[in-house]
Amino acid sequence: MANFKSGFVTIIGRTNVGKSTLLNLLVGEKVAAIANKVQTTRNAIKGIVNRENSQIIFTDTPGIHKPKTKLNKTMVETSFLSIPDADIILFLIEADSKEIGKGDKIILDKIKEANKKTILIINKIDLVQKEKLLALIELYRKEYEFEAIIPISAIKEKYKEEVLNEIEKNLKEGPAYYDIEEYTDQTMRQLAEEIIREKALKLLRDEVPHGILVEVEKMKQRKDKNKQNIYDIEATIYCLKESHKGIIIGKNGEMLKQIGKLARIDMEKNFGVKINLKTWVKVKEDWIDNDVIVNRFKLPK
Repeated sequence: MANFKSGFVTIIGRTNVGKSTLLNLLVGEKVAAIANKVQTTRNAIKGIVNRENSQIIFTDTPGIHKPKTKLNKTMVETSFLSIPDADIILFLIEADSKEIGKGDKIILDKIKEANKKTILIINKIDLVQKEKLLALIELYRKEYEFEAIIPISAIKEKYKEEVLNEIEKNLKEGPAYYDIEEYTDQTMRQLAEEIIREKALKLLRDEVPHGILVEVEKMKQRKDKNKQNIYDIEATIYCLKESHKGIIIGKNGEMLKQIGKLARIDMEKNFGVKINLKTWVKVKEDWIDNDVIVNRFKLPK
């Protein structure tokens, strides 16, 4: 196709700035877990946007934070390793920043080092007055020659086209790397694990969520009595402590039922098929420092 453009766009920023929310907004589907907790995204998750004259492949990276475990260290490495391979970087910051903080400075230095086309996205603009926003724009403008600086609220649909148009403008001509029907490179099993983990993140107390690992043990399609397709999914939620297990299960199993119910509703909406979901909780101490498990979160070579 003449003048068709394509490229890879990395979304990077500190923890909890709204990267996954932005990815889901741009893709128009839920491909990344969203919760108002730090370190929600663990892998570099891809989302695909197919437009009339372009295909944009997004990578949502783990938030930049100070690593204390092997898992955290791997997450930060994954984020930084995605920069050199990107055609364009979306650098996401919060509108209520008064200065360029330590985390944002580290990201900015990596961008400067790679000398990549970068679009600065200032998220959560509904939280600040216009004067403060203009001062923040001026502060960052002096630091790097951004292709554009776009103030947005990632929860509002109206900003979607502005961001996509700016990205498309900066892409080079190229082929469609994925089928135009696809919106993520994640498997159905990975999406199911993300959805279950997201519900747990949203419902559980602060000390529990980041010690959670979800593994889908079984995913099998069958016909129900009405000859409709149904997926049987069995998943285990692993946690670090026995006390966490009790919290995840909840009194009379209510918390686990709630996690399962919300995950099933989301899966049925995402997959367009009936879901029969069963979940279990097991303790797997120190999995966040287990090399075999942590290596799953590394970028493929």
